[in-house]
Amino acid sequence: MYHPLSTINTIILSYSILFLLFTTFLSLQPIYFAEAQNSTNAQNNTHQIYIPTTISKEAQEELRKIASNSFDFKTPSPDDLIGWKKLYQEIESMDLFRSQSFIDLYQPNITETKLGGVNVLDIKPKNWHDNGKVLVYTHGGAYTLLSANSSLSSSILAADATSLRVISIDYTVAPFSKWNQTTDQVISVIQALKDQQQGYSLDDIAIYGDSAGGGLATGSVLKMRDGGMGMPAAVVLWSPWTDVTQNGDTYFTLKDADPLLMNNQFLKNSADAYANPIDQKNPYVSPVYGNFSKGFPPTLIQGGTKEILVSDFVRLYQGLD
Repeated sequence: MYHPLSTINTIILSYSILFLLFTTFLSLQPIYFAEAQNSTNAQNNTHQIYIPTTISKEAQEELRKIASNSFDFKTPSPDDLIGWKKLYQEIESMDLFRSQSFIDLYQPNITETKLGGVNVLDIKPKNWHDNGKVLVYTHGGAYTLLSANSSLSSSILAADATSLRVISIDYTVAPFSKWNQTTDQVISVIQALKDQQQGYSLDDIAIYGDSAGGGLATGSVLKMRDGGMGMPAAVVLWSPWTDVTQNGDTYFTLKDADPLLMNNQFLKNSADAYANPIDQKNPYVSPVYGNFSKGFPPTLIQGGTKEILVSDFVRLYQGLD
């Protein structure tokens, strides 16, 4: 039922290359976790990661690095503005360091600007040639952490892999913005890309997001559709967080297998910071509860089999199907 349009085949097919993100991310884990241990919000974690013998020796070693350096952080309460700001600043400083290494390696052209009144990074890969298409990116970070600048390790690789111009939205994180305002920011950027200044049609726009950014991308597209704006040509979701209520079974069955998302309290507090519990089954917040019978763009979902979010991937696929 969901076959890519011919105009966006290259966008969909190119995303197999984004698995480079995972291997690159793992290679940088020792730096990330070592710095995190110095964070005032960091605390020790005894989380054990199963390391299979069926994977390569290199992959086994990377998993051991995560296991030996894993950390957890004290989670602010949903309405603790000072606590979230402090945690945001600490995590941001770590990931900005990592982003710089990607800038140095790939040498993209990056411009800070505004679209629709929203801060964005306009990222063009080295030796970019305009093909009339653009990729919009919504970063992850549980809706409470990271920025367009600190998530450049994803958007730079996406631009390089697809040769596309990438617009990374620097949306306001929770609890300083709630879901309704945040999805409106995404829609405002896409609307601005359609105006006379930018001149893109929706057929020339695709959107991708990872983790919370995947949920944000999906919810925003549903909101666009229901508001009569139309929808982008394609959606790519990488480990999307599509049910912030954490009702999926793998939040429990895989809680000891996921090497990174081991802190369900952090996810719970982040979800509550983003949306009041009464709103968390709104499809624009948790897209697994959406009605897809009204249509949705061609969608690619990628994720790992040991992530606690697996049930989110599967339930979203079932909704699309």
